[in-house]
Amino acid sequence: MKKRAHQSVEPFVDSPPERTSSFRSYLRALWAIVWKDLAAELRSRELITAMLVFALLVILIFNFALELDPKTRSSVTSGVLWVTFAFAGTLGLNRSMAMEKDRGCLDGLLLTPIDRSAIYFGKMIGNLVFMMLVELIVLPLYSVLYNTSVLHPGLLLVIFMGSLGYIAVGTLLSTMAIQARTRDILLPILLFPLAIPVLIAAVKSSSGFLEGIPLNEIRPWLNLLLVYDVIFIAIAFMVFDYIVEE
Repeated sequence: MKKRAHQSVEPFVDSPPERTSSFRSYLRALWAIVWKDLAAELRSRELITAMLVFALLVILIFNFALELDPKTRSSVTSGVLWVTFAFAGTLGLNRSMAMEKDRGCLDGLLLTPIDRSAIYFGKMIGNLVFMMLVELIVLPLYSVLYNTSVLHPGLLLVIFMGSLGYIAVGTLLSTMAIQARTRDILLPILLFPLAIPVLIAAVKSSSGFLEGIPLNEIRPWLNLLLVYDVIFIAIAFMVFDYIVEE
């Protein structure tokens, strides 16, 4: 009797090798999605070019528009930086999901026998890579035009955390907006209100590091960035499956 009970329970218990194999399959699926996006962008260069041109245009316009004294100018440049990143990131999110929809790639991904969260994280990582590449090109020009040094580990950490939070929410919302006819207008309407906390925290943190404010005064904004990233990535992980089914 005990032997029969043991046999009836055993098939429902995953052994450690099976769990390891499942995790490796998950990572392979995630990497395949990321590589697909990177390879497609390397061939076309549509997304990076559009984001980069837009970001450089915004930086140049603000440079000539803000004719302020040096002290006031230095206090507002972090806002200029994040306005540029936010607008370029929104453009990239729209273009990324639009290409998936127009080419039928999104439907193909949903038909594959993989966890839906792997699709979300693959798209999120791909969008984050594109945004970080644009930021790496924009930062030196920003440093020259605004006479500001960006070679600060804290500032670079803030840029990464802020970009991660913005892309995490944007990838989820762009998946929702892609089904609408007015997707280009709908995504900013949905995204900007939810992204206000991460943008404010990123602006305050960046300004603190650029102005040399003590770390104790910057830490609350860094904590807000960290909490925002964790909460919204977790929310996206839980609800992405239901969003794509709709």
